[in-house]
Amino acid sequence: MPAALQAAGFRAEQIDLVINTHLHWDHCGGNTVGDGEPAFPNASYVTQRAEWEYAHTRHPRDSMSYRDINYDPLVRSGQMRLLHGDLEIAPGIHLEVTPGHNRDMMIVRVTSAGETFCLLADLVPTAVNLQPTWVAAFDLFPVTAIDQKARVLRQAADQNWWCGFAHDNAIGFAKIRYDAGGRYTAHETLI
Repeated sequence: MPAALQAAGFRAEQIDLVINTHLHWDHCGGNTVGDGEPAFPNASYVTQRAEWEYAHTRHPRDSMSYRDINYDPLVRSGQMRLLHGDLEIAPGIHLEVTPGHNRDMMIVRVTSAGETFCLLADLVPTAVNLQPTWVAAFDLFPVTAIDQKARVLRQAADQNWWCGFAHDNAIGFAKIRYDAGGRYTAHETLI
């Protein structure tokens, strides 16, 4: 991530907010470097308190998804804020708990100049997973995931949001359409 930010003209010191949609290593592994030093020294990091608490339960189903070094040093130093529920964290930046993949994962909606972008995180990890019933094997609560996906995707289609897929190498961003056959499809796709 530092190389990508640098290529876009940003330095790590310029980042002031890091939103952890959840604490699986593939979503927060860039939080810290070395022995737990913040990768973004001037940033406030946020995640759900319940997600942080769950990360320490070490349930056999997903214990390998969590690595304390990615978040505990930030909590201890006060650099990570532990949130409770949905909120607008900054003007136009909304965090919404969307259980399914796990109990306390969030999506991130950013609204500016009449446009909305939604990072779907692992609710819809790839464009292939657009159909609500197409859940991933690693979703802990598949029935809940189906309901959440249907609700969020319908809203995205109805309101013409740009959506981001966290794990799709072919389609990084797209607008979502709901067709007459009841299927969601990605349009105006970008890598």
